[in-house]
Amino acid sequence: MPLALLALAISAFGIGTTEFVMMGLLPNVADDLGTSVPTAGYLVSAYAIGVVIGAPLLTALGARIPRKRMLVLLMGLFTVGNLASALAPSFGLLLAGRVLAGLPHGAFFGVGAVVASRLVSEERQARAVATMFLGLTIANIVGVPVGTALGQGLGWRATFLVVTGIGVLAMASLARLVPQVPQDQHGGLAHELRALGDRQVLLGLLTAVFGFAGVFAVYSYLASMVTEVTGFAESSVTIVLALFGIGMTLGALVAGPLTDRALRPTLYGSLTALAVMLVVFDFTVHIKWAALVSVVLLGAVGFMTTTPLQMLVMNKAKHAPTLASASNHSAFNLANAGGAWIGGVAISAGWGWTSPTLVGAVLAVVGLAIAVTAGLLDRGPSQKSRIVAGSDSVPTLSEVR
Repeated sequence: MPLALLALAISAFGIGTTEFVMMGLLPNVADDLGTSVPTAGYLVSAYAIGVVIGAPLLTALGARIPRKRMLVLLMGLFTVGNLASALAPSFGLLLAGRVLAGLPHGAFFGVGAVVASRLVSEERQARAVATMFLGLTIANIVGVPVGTALGQGLGWRATFLVVTGIGVLAMASLARLVPQVPQDQHGGLAHELRALGDRQVLLGLLTAVFGFAGVFAVYSYLASMVTEVTGFAESSVTIVLALFGIGMTLGALVAGPLTDRALRPTLYGSLTALAVMLVVFDFTVHIKWAALVSVVLLGAVGFMTTTPLQMLVMNKAKHAPTLASASNHSAFNLANAGGAWIGGVAISAGWGWTSPTLVGAVLAVVGLAIAVTAGLLDRGPSQKSRIVAGSDSVPTLSEVR
């Protein structure tokens, strides 16, 4: 694999750390800035809002900027946002810093995925994209626990100063290791928007919203489940979350080669496995050793969906993939917010701490139904007629798998 993928993975590590570490620092931030923990929770939502807004906006603004330069600029904005968060004197300014740090998230992964896929031969593209995402998963194993411990020991500002340093390192790595990647021949915002309007791209984004919402319906309340239901001490939560991160990493490693071989079957299989594991977890969460095994498996099958979904929207927007690729991360963050909200509604309705598992299973099944529908439509008469009519180029093997 090219060294440029290391630079992308380092960047993903920094992004993943800052996205998830706030969940462990909410009590520290609340105490320091004189607010409540529920109010401090808006800092998690603020980052997600930044991602949802920034993915299409920054991608559109940078449609004609060379991709290497765009990656460095996006990581620069990420670094400034984390520095602003570290130095914020009030809750309101910290909130603004979190939005600023989240703005480049989706655009970076969108552009980065396109760059990663162009660095290797076609039969290894999914593995290259999965390698970039490894930085995100490893952040949940190393970055988040270490960042949380650092914040608890030296103050939450120290965590964001360290993430700022990771951002600077990532910028230098991108500038040094990533080659210039040629722009698409028909580049430009109008072309990107037309590609984003493709029915298969939209169905892929909808699959991400519902399918991945099943993951976050459980992940958002995993700490409460293992303490209130399984019986683990609060001090064990970090270990449980790290196990979930290990599962995510295993899922990313497996998803790359499988997606290169058979994209849609990998997507169908991962969503089916996710729905099954969510139902299984409703039972195993009551047994300590079984709960730990299930957490790893949940992380694995949940993150296995990301690579095929990313490759799907990129393939279906083949000649203008950047905006579609970035919008996929907006979809993932809508899944994050929506899954957490629906899981919270189930708990608040008195259905119990484990109710998000079954709610998440339903969401995963809905995502699977959308994915299967998209696959059937892709093989339907309309697809064939477009090829015969010559309005589209003949799809490659990776486009129809």
